[in-house]
Amino acid sequence: MMQLRLGLVLAVSALSLAGCGRFAINNHSLDYKNAKQLAPLEYPADATVRPATPLYPAPTVEQRAIDNAPKFENKRGNRYALPRPEQTQGNATLDASAQTTTALGRPQLVTDGNKNPLLKVDGNTAEIWQYTKATLSTLNFNIIAQGSNQATIKVNDNTYVLKLTGVGSSHTLALFNVDNTFASPDVAAEVLNQIYQNWPA
Repeated sequence: MMQLRLGLVLAVSALSLAGCGRFAINNHSLDYKNAKQLAPLEYPADATVRPATPLYPAPTVEQRAIDNAPKFENKRGNRYALPRPEQTQGNATLDASAQTTTALGRPQLVTDGNKNPLLKVDGNTAEIWQYTKATLSTLNFNIIAQGSNQATIKVNDNTYVLKLTGVGSSHTLALFNVDNTFASPDVAAEVLNQIYQNWPA
């Protein structure tokens, strides 16, 4: 018997915590819309009273304004409810769309502080690498292997690694030896210059 009472109390508590809003029970929060205009209070003819002046007089509103007013009610129309805010996109989605809309820039031959030749390209990483692979396929370099944003190529019987690195939308192509040191400036300049000259328009 005790367990039955406890179960009943818990069930009633759970329903009250869930709130009537979950079941859309009418809580009379929209009754003001059906309010009727009452006639002014009439006093007996022989009564002495002070003049009644309303502290908060209700404004007169045109019917057209009432008809076009926003509806602050739930889907069933029996409870007051504020409209939910519109869903916004997350920062990751915004960043991705900003990166994809970045126009692919024309490559520029530059050198770093150590006089190593680089090919600087602005734009989306994936798109730049696609252009790089397309350019390599038109040149006479033997492509040995391809990885994520890098390709192992053979130039004049020597093996090099062409790598694409970037920060934001600014990227650089550089030529490295297999041991991850920069290739000689002469060879790097030759390879990067050929990529620059054959870059798809």
